[in-house]
Amino acid sequence: MKHDITNIIKEKILVFDGAVGTEIYKKNFFVNTCFEELCLSSPNVIKSIHNSYIDAGADIITTNSFGANRNKLSKFGLAEKIKEINLAAAKIARECAGEKIIIAASVGPSGKNDTPQNNSKILEEQSSILAKEADFILFETFSSLDDLESALIAAQKLPIPFAISLAIDENCESSLGEPLNLFLAKIAKFKNQPFAIGLNCGTGPDGMLHSVETLTKMTTLPTFARPNGGLPKNIDGRMIYMTSPEYISTYSLRYVNLGVKAVGGCCGTGPEHIREIARAIKPLRKIEITSKITDSKESVTLLKPVDIKEKSKLSAKLATNQWVASVEIVPPKGFDLTQTIQKAKLCKEAGVDAINIPDGPRASCKISPLVTALKVQEEAGIEAILHFCCRDRNLIGMQADLLACACLGIRNLLFITGDPPKLGEYPFASGVFDADSITMAKIQDRLNRGVDIGGKSINGQTKAFIGVGADPNAIDIEREIRRLREKKEAGAEFIITQPVFAVEPLLKFIDRIKDLNLFIIAGIWPLASTRNAEFMKNEVPGVVVPDEIIYRMRSHESKEAQFKEGIKIAIETIQKIKEHISGIQVSAPFGRIEGALEVINASKN
Repeated sequence: MKHDITNIIKEKILVFDGAVGTEIYKKNFFVNTCFEELCLSSPNVIKSIHNSYIDAGADIITTNSFGANRNKLSKFGLAEKIKEINLAAAKIARECAGEKIIIAASVGPSGKNDTPQNNSKILEEQSSILAKEADFILFETFSSLDDLESALIAAQKLPIPFAISLAIDENCESSLGEPLNLFLAKIAKFKNQPFAIGLNCGTGPDGMLHSVETLTKMTTLPTFARPNGGLPKNIDGRMIYMTSPEYISTYSLRYVNLGVKAVGGCCGTGPEHIREIARAIKPLRKIEITSKITDSKESVTLLKPVDIKEKSKLSAKLATNQWVASVEIVPPKGFDLTQTIQKAKLCKEAGVDAINIPDGPRASCKISPLVTALKVQEEAGIEAILHFCCRDRNLIGMQADLLACACLGIRNLLFITGDPPKLGEYPFASGVFDADSITMAKIQDRLNRGVDIGGKSINGQTKAFIGVGADPNAIDIEREIRRLREKKEAGAEFIITQPVFAVEPLLKFIDRIKDLNLFIIAGIWPLASTRNAEFMKNEVPGVVVPDEIIYRMRSHESKEAQFKEGIKIAIETIQKIKEHISGIQVSAPFGRIEGALEVINASKN
């Protein structure tokens, strides 16, 4: 069964497989072996590789045919077996793919120093053989304009779609210094166009990020990204790629946020990397960005929302231009809330306005944040800000919880889409993602007006104070601002930002959204140690930690001195931004509530 990749890639985000060659090498076939010939002599090896990627969650598998052109095969004395090898590669992939998996026929550069016209004949011969079984031809790792031209000439007579994958550096240039715009201009000259353009290989996930961002802005075609697993290191004579599966999956999410339609891996990536990518990406397919809220056929009158001053103590203070401060306390893994309540009491005594209750941060399994918020309000006597994650419940369940919040007096709600389950201790859990934060804000706004998601009266109205997240350091800042405007239209009244370390991006962000008239609460993270600072800088999306701060943390040897420096940095940050914001949310890394309270006390001056 062949698949219409040209439409599929427009409808959902796809997951490529990882490197075939890397997996062959792991099975003790060394570089003096013709990897492509193994389709004939060791087909079960190739089958096992394809199946491992399918089991990991790949939607697209690439044939073991990257170097199976006449020129490269001739170096192994196999030129006359070109048809046999390529057909075997395609048929093995087809056998493994079944009815659901898409087959990309891998075709690399000719490897011959000749004119594009002559090299195109080499590629045309190979791709025409693969086209008999594959869903599309993937011309990959093309790193020069001449090589690209040879692929484009070869593609003009293809009976199936084709995609182009470029190998360029982090500066968006080829190894010859040819800029990306010239590659795209070259592609535009040909009648038969690729259905997608992507990037592969490179120095690793981070090194590809800028190139992906640039590519998505320069073309209207679907794009994809397949980075290497970083640069290899020589470990006891073997070249080992050190990029972790979680690291590459984090960057895959960043690529998707930039607009790419397919992600995967290249050299140095294996099934373990693709598994994490799939866990991160596939739940996003279910997120409904457009509103699912419809009016019933019955005539329902929308009530006027209650005045913002009447929604909660927090909203009343903000509405009267009073400074607010909250502390984030993560619910425990067990069911004993004793320490949580005690910390909340300390916060109340210190004059904190509210306790932020995260909902399964990094897809971890904690006690219900709703229950935690209730207990905090009842036993500690301080308001909660309940983070409401869209990941774990369907629309009906989420509405039920929102009505429960109204019943229990939990008024401050922060709607977030949520981290994919792959990050937590239960990676095989399903992410529901019936809605995103925009849709949930709209649902809550309707409930505030007395109407449910079906357009029916709820015989009253809720009084929720609607909050949403915001990322001033978003890679695609235009998309972030556009979505924030949509959140405002949906009913958002306040925002809480990602942790702020770099002041200038926050101030620029505030200036661009000032017309929205949202209360801005800045996220503040007192760094607990140098290691904590480096983790925030390198591993947490949406957080920018300037090198200056890293240097300041490293200047102290003891952990206690580093902790004090982290508090000092947090206080300095607040002083720089205080006049531009309405309040702060201070985290307590590793449960060190004393650090958060010290920061808040200093912010009052």
